[in-house]
Amino acid sequence: MIEEHAFPGAVAPARAYRVDADGVGIAVHEWGSESDPVLMLVHGGADFARTFDVLAPKLAAAGWRVVAWDQRGHGDSDHAHLYSFDADLRDAATVFDRVAGRSRVAVVGHSKGGAIMTALADAHPFRFGAFVNLDGIPYRRPGPDVPEHQRAGALGTELASWLAHRRRTAGGQRRPGTIAELAARRGMMNPRLPVEWLEYLVTVGGRHDSDGWRWKLDPSMRLGGFGPWRPEWALFRLAGLAVPFLGVLVGAEEPMGWGTRPEHVSQYLPRRSRLEFFEDLGHFVHIEQPDMISELIVDFLGAAL
Repeated sequence: MIEEHAFPGAVAPARAYRVDADGVGIAVHEWGSESDPVLMLVHGGADFARTFDVLAPKLAAAGWRVVAWDQRGHGDSDHAHLYSFDADLRDAATVFDRVAGRSRVAVVGHSKGGAIMTALADAHPFRFGAFVNLDGIPYRRPGPDVPEHQRAGALGTELASWLAHRRRTAGGQRRPGTIAELAARRGMMNPRLPVEWLEYLVTVGGRHDSDGWRWKLDPSMRLGGFGPWRPEWALFRLAGLAVPFLGVLVGAEEPMGWGTRPEHVSQYLPRRSRLEFFEDLGHFVHIEQPDMISELIVDFLGAAL
């Protein structure tokens, strides 16, 4: 067994188990007491549940049973033949059912996880007590409404592109390397995060093979990991949310960030919403400032629930 690197404030989950999502094994991790109210943490694209190893214990210390899972193809969850936004939604509903049944729970989603949870909160509002979205409000270009036949054509284009990519990458492997080399590769996408954190992530999100370390992420997974998907499809759903909503946006530009600013989304905010903007923080705001973000989450949930 490979010993994990240490990182200040990082705490491994207290419990880990698997949930069957229609034949795909989903790895679930928990921090805090099982008797505390449930708080779901949903990671972003190319991430995994253990990227919450600093934020989650802070929320657990505030009295929450914190539950996070590795999305299919990520972390310790099974790889699948195909990936899609809808498959991630179905997997999320399966985890919600296992952990909380049909009870309302608090939810925090980062990046891709925020976009997925926006869609789930729109479709299944009965599952949500309150929702915090950490820089997961996608905006790439204006999103005008279009006729239904044009939407169908756009989806067809996205599907064809995704399937062509999947054929090209079938059977591939991620390139091996040392802990430092894998950390350096990830650092190209996470330039604001310390190398000590990136090396820690390698030891909890990678595997040590005979020829070196590899990230566990499915080699066919592209940046974002949504499968066929466009950002404005999630943006349209935001206005319909019926649960208390806190959106957190950041101003520092990063390769994995959306670049979304308050003026881009103000017209889409739901009625029961609050928006916070931090000009000098980056996409991984919960890793840059875990104390501030955990306090923000706890205060918001305390007032909303």
